[in-house]
Amino acid sequence: MFDHHKQLTARALFVGQRIELRALERGASLAEAPLMITAGAAGAAVLFRYGVVVLFQLNAIEEAAFIKALRAFVSDAFDEPVAETLALVIDSGPEGMGANGLRLQDFSLPRLQLVADSLAKSVVLEHYESNIAVSFDRIEPLANELQRFGRAGHKRRELMRHIGATLAVQAKMVGRVEVTEKPDLLWEYPEMQRLYLRLEDEYEIGERHAALERKLALVSHTAETLLGMLTNKRMLHVEWYIVILIVIEVVIMLYEVIALPH
Repeated sequence: MFDHHKQLTARALFVGQRIELRALERGASLAEAPLMITAGAAGAAVLFRYGVVVLFQLNAIEEAAFIKALRAFVSDAFDEPVAETLALVIDSGPEGMGANGLRLQDFSLPRLQLVADSLAKSVVLEHYESNIAVSFDRIEPLANELQRFGRAGHKRRELMRHIGATLAVQAKMVGRVEVTEKPDLLWEYPEMQRLYLRLEDEYEIGERHAALERKLALVSHTAETLLGMLTNKRMLHVEWYIVILIVIEVVIMLYEVIALPH
C-alpha cells in the first residue's frame, strides 16, 4: 500500500475504553489481527479492541474526520485522547530508532501492524501512568493524616473508589491490553522478532508496565489499609454501643429492683 513512500507518519490515539470491531471487521480490511483498514485519502488505520487506533499518513483534517466517524463504535470515549506520533523512514541499515525516526526495511503491512502494536501499548501506559499519578495525589493526604494523627478519616466511599479504580486498571492491563504479551503477529512473521524487541526497548514497555504494577499495588494496599482501619473503627463503635445498651439495661433492672416496694 505504501510501496512508493520513503517516509510515513504514525499517530496513536487512546480514544476510549473499548472499540467495537465487529461492524468494522465486516467491511473491507487490509489485514487482520490486529485489524487494519483504509483511512483518509491514501492512509490506513490499525484498530485495537481495547480503545486505541493508530493512524498512518493522515493529515489533521483526515484524522479529525476519522475519529469523529469512529466514535459511533467507541465505548466511554475520552474527551482528550492520549496521543503519540512517530516518524517512519525506509532505511537499508538495521531496523530501529534513529535520528530521523524509526528505520524500517519496508512499509509492509505486517511491519506497520507491529509498529502499531508498540505505539498502542505505549499510549495505554501513558494514560494510566497519568491516572495513577492523580490517585497518588488524592490518597497521599489520607496517608499523611494517618501518620500525623493516627486516624484514617471518614472518606470510606473515596477509598472504595480508589480500590475499585485500581482493580479496573489491573483487569484492563492484564486481560485486554496484555501489555507484556508478544503479539500473535510474530508467530506468523518470526523474522520481525528483533524489530519487536527494539520497539519494546525503545518505549520501555516492560519497565513501565512493572512500575505501573508496583504503583497500583501501593495505591491498592494503602486504600485497603485505611479502609480496614475505618471498618475496625466502626466495629469498635458498634461494640461500645452494645456495651452501653447492656449497661443501661442493667441500670434499669437495678432501679426497678430497688424502687419497687417489697
